[in-house]
Amino acid sequence: MKKLVIIPAYNEQGGIEKTVWDIKKHAPDFDYVVINDCSSDRTLEVCRNNGFHTINLPVNLGIGGSVQTGYLYAWRNGYDVAVQFDGDGQHNAEYLEEMADKLIKEKLDMVIGSRYIKKEGFQSSGLRRVGIRYFTCLIKWITGKKITDPTSGMRMAGRDVIEIYAKDYPKDYPEPESVVAILRKGKKVDEIPVQMNAREEGVSSISPRKSVYYMVKVSLAILIAAIRR
Repeated sequence: MKKLVIIPAYNEQGGIEKTVWDIKKHAPDFDYVVINDCSSDRTLEVCRNNGFHTINLPVNLGIGGSVQTGYLYAWRNGYDVAVQFDGDGQHNAEYLEEMADKLIKEKLDMVIGSRYIKKEGFQSSGLRRVGIRYFTCLIKWITGKKITDPTSGMRMAGRDVIEIYAKDYPKDYPEPESVVAILRKGKKVDEIPVQMNAREEGVSSISPRKSVYYMVKVSLAILIAAIRR
């Protein structure tokens, strides 16, 4: 099995080194690629100084474009499994082997690392948890599948989903919409409990001021994705 960790990185100079070494230590069977999304800080310099495998995007594509770049790389290079993994230190590589085992043994198409099964570790802000519960209910209503952590950026895909995402991936706040897209195609998705860490440096792309826009935009995108697929 060829397994790849996709690490989208925009201005992650403070966390990217720790993230990659965590993967090397706890998931040595996985290859990795850092997708530097035209960072304006020292992210690219840190990657080059450490000899990290990096794709350097010449323009900023946003989270959707950088993740899709990773899936396209995985598809073209024959990877059987690809997993998204944040570059800010919030995710823990110790769960990657467990996720791969579940994906393969249960013949799933995607496995999501969820903070909200055992509710241990960093649980995000109260406002964001309200939004996550809302998307859980919306996705359950549309697809019949309960996803407890639909905004989780820690998600592992098999070869079929890699192909789908390499061809078409949401560009803006993509996690809930992309899950709906494959559920509507009949793909099998499940979760495992994980613990995540609070962001040590930098800020989330979803500020309190952007929360209303985020909720409306993603809700409409999910409904459109459900209709067209």
